[in-house]
Amino acid sequence: MELIKDIENFKNNGLALTIGFFDGVHAGHRFLIRQVEEIAAKEGLKSAILTFDPHPRLVLDEAYKPRLLNSFSEKVELLNKLPLDYCIQLNFTHEFANYPAYEFMREILQKKLNVKHLIIGYDHRFGKNREEGFDEYCQYGTKLGIKVSRVQPYEENGFKISSSFIRRLLISGDIKSANHYLGYPFSFKGVVVEGFKLGRKFGFPTANLRLSFEYKCVPDAGVYAVWVNAGQATYGGMLYIGNRPTVANGGEPSIEVNLFDFEGDLYGKELTITFVDKIRNQQKFQHVELLKEQLNSDKQAVKKILFP
Repeated sequence: MELIKDIENFKNNGLALTIGFFDGVHAGHRFLIRQVEEIAAKEGLKSAILTFDPHPRLVLDEAYKPRLLNSFSEKVELLNKLPLDYCIQLNFTHEFANYPAYEFMREILQKKLNVKHLIIGYDHRFGKNREEGFDEYCQYGTKLGIKVSRVQPYEENGFKISSSFIRRLLISGDIKSANHYLGYPFSFKGVVVEGFKLGRKFGFPTANLRLSFEYKCVPDAGVYAVWVNAGQATYGGMLYIGNRPTVANGGEPSIEVNLFDFEGDLYGKELTITFVDKIRNQQKFQHVELLKEQLNSDKQAVKKILFP
């Protein structure tokens, strides 16, 4: 797959293309992209997706704080594993947001990208204020020589698989289901920063993390079984998300991970945390001895999951 950032000088002999943000590159996205690939092969075109950076709502609403499944670089890495010819990146701006659908199809899709077949996701809308829909796109496509098709949603177990659906699973702590519908284990990256050093007092030293991508979706508060990549090595680990109600009486949430069988200094290093399963919700204990007992129990539960 080739990543295209300069559409002014992009030349091709015709594209089958779909449009979207593609957060997560999950099972529903892959279902859509497979159909783009099939259409492209059948009609002698190149397959492409058109996506955006940053998230459109970040441009249109400065107060909006998205919880995204991927950073843009993570998204491209996932897309690169698919048999796509092109991923076309457009920088989303206020000017771009003000394009009516017809002008967007004429100026961007027809003139700059040479799109011959536009494939629309079942619920996707584009153009100023998302005012128009599939019927209008078909009318405009007829004028512009662009065939327009719409695909059905991808459904599994009675659910329509979407980025928002997977976010809800993660936020509720349902890691196994989220990983299933993503098609890969959810992960995030974080830099090790100075913490309160409370865990080492209980025999569970932790690396406190600051997210590398500030808009990354973070699962529900609780304890998780995770794999931790620290450069050249990967360790099993126990990750905690929450505000330490037993020892800190609440406060700002933290993300901290205890690496099994690790000795060394991690300050300033970037770790990749890959989620396997949730062990329990956040709890407040009456005294620290009960917390220590629970942490030992948690560690054994995590080890049974990671090292069956």
